[in-house]
Amino acid sequence: MDILNFENIFEGKLSRNEMIEPKDWMPENYRKHLIRQISQHAHSEIVGMLPEGNWISRAPSLRAKLVLMAKVQDEGGHGLYLYTAAESLGTSRDEMLDALHTGKAKYSSIFNYPTLSWADIGTIGWLVDGAAIMNQVMLQRSSYGPYSRAMIRICKEESFHQRQGYEIMTKMAFGTPEQKEMAQDALNRWWYPTLMMFGPPDVESPNSDNAIKWRIKRETNDQLRQRFVNQTVEQAEYLNLTIPDKNLKWNEAKKGYDFSEPNWAEFKNVISGNGPCNKERLDKRRQAHQDGEWVRAAATAYAKKQNESYQAA
Repeated sequence: MDILNFENIFEGKLSRNEMIEPKDWMPENYRKHLIRQISQHAHSEIVGMLPEGNWISRAPSLRAKLVLMAKVQDEGGHGLYLYTAAESLGTSRDEMLDALHTGKAKYSSIFNYPTLSWADIGTIGWLVDGAAIMNQVMLQRSSYGPYSRAMIRICKEESFHQRQGYEIMTKMAFGTPEQKEMAQDALNRWWYPTLMMFGPPDVESPNSDNAIKWRIKRETNDQLRQRFVNQTVEQAEYLNLTIPDKNLKWNEAKKGYDFSEPNWAEFKNVISGNGPCNKERLDKRRQAHQDGEWVRAAATAYAKKQNESYQAA
């Protein structure tokens, strides 16, 4: 069967909304796009453990500590699911982690901002995880089977994370004046970095066209950003918090809000490794990887011994 027939089969599956599986033929550019997207998604999950992890010991109650511990643990599991999905495309865990630790691979820019107060933990859950859900629900219908299936469980757990964050914000917004001030301050600092999470405007996004064409994504960056703003404004109004955007205004013609664009120069700067916490995040990831070397060595030795015992039997 020549390459044209393989391409026709591939395109036919996409047109019928059938999933592409690891053993199916796929264009090399499709494979490379998936490896880049899924591995960066995985990197974002494990780096995303860091800004919240340092608040576990400072949580204001035992319940809050238990909930935050569960959330951080979930993020590590999400990274595992996604690394496994990417491995099915022919890359290795070591290759992906090396790309992260050497700065070759990117991860979500949002995790390069500091968490200054407990209200930041609430805002991350409310805004950041809310934006993640907005982006990830469509990935449950991604054309690549292992990625799609991994996202089903991830989205369920992200919904819990979003509710956890909104609960924190509700308590603070309806708490003391000082707590409400902390909640507003966190919203002010996290609003625009959250809008950046959806990626650059469609006209400037180098990968969006292929992602839509190959049905890896179902909606564009700008479509998702608009829906997020429409949804979040009502939530902020309930909390009696103010979205930090003087240009925010309902547009009846488009049935959505007009809003200010984020500072895309800041986005590019952070993505390039020059954000407030880029160096700190990567240093901690590299140190954690180094500290876990003995665990990986022990697991490898155990697996080898088990395999030898099985073959001898």
